[in-house]
Amino acid sequence: MNNDILIRAIDNIENVIFGKRPVIENIIIALISGGHILIEDVPGVGKTVLIKALAKTIDCSFARIQFTPDLLPSDILGVTIYNEKLNQFEFKAGPIFNQIILADEINRTSPKTQSSLLEAMEEHQITVDGKTYKLDEPFMVLATQNPIEYEGTFPLPEAQLDRFFMKISIGYPDEDNEILMMRKYRISNRLEELSLVLTPEQIKEIRELVKNIYVNDKIEKYILSIISETRKDSEILLGASPRATLNLLRSSQAKAFLRNRKFVTPDDVKSVAVNILSHRLLLKSEIKYKGKTAEKKVEEIISNIKVPGVGIDV
Repeated sequence: MNNDILIRAIDNIENVIFGKRPVIENIIIALISGGHILIEDVPGVGKTVLIKALAKTIDCSFARIQFTPDLLPSDILGVTIYNEKLNQFEFKAGPIFNQIILADEINRTSPKTQSSLLEAMEEHQITVDGKTYKLDEPFMVLATQNPIEYEGTFPLPEAQLDRFFMKISIGYPDEDNEILMMRKYRISNRLEELSLVLTPEQIKEIRELVKNIYVNDKIEKYILSIISETRKDSEILLGASPRATLNLLRSSQAKAFLRNRKFVTPDDVKSVAVNILSHRLLLKSEIKYKGKTAEKKVEEIISNIKVPGVGIDV
């Protein structure tokens, strides 16, 4: 199996989200890497439509969970109740028992409820009343948060941020694509017209192929040099974790697969590094006050690290 089917999946999603191919590619990279995504963007740019389009493209069950201050862990995971007719307790599954989960405005709910996702995201299972339930594969959480509104929000702790494979933003469309959007949506509901491209079984197969994309030892050292620099930089309070190292490796392999290559290049690493690392870094307060962002910091680190030679033996 090559990358053709992934290209068709990207083309399919692009029928409802116009002019955002790099964003769609990143979502596909996370999907075939087995990772979760944090989407930080303003309202109305198409976050929900994008996630629904993904679910329809890959023939997966979908659930949207609106995170609010009064949401409880049981509202997500499910609850054990007593069935009088059967004279026994039974488990009523929550919306987490879907394959594609939209955790909408995740930072508007309490830390206790936010933490109910941790086991599901890391181990693809949940535990309720001492009993463990496996989640269907592929399982993917795509959480959204508004970067502008802070009143009434509960910022995600570093431990939870680190469980997100990558952070992306969609952004406003350019003028030509916004005109195209008006014309296309004036005629029909584009989302309903999407076709099935990928099956869960094919995704599992592709994930195994991604794991076998060749990584030269020079690339391994290049990845590690980027990670190490985030831990030594004087402007960074908290650097990238070992989980980030693995995520940067796997996303580079997925990028290479998407480009129909059997080996990883430095450009693959550089192209995904900002999305993989920026949300994991905690800058010192004085640096943030100067207007520097984690994204800019990652770009700065990459620009200062020597790129290994292009002659990569495979």
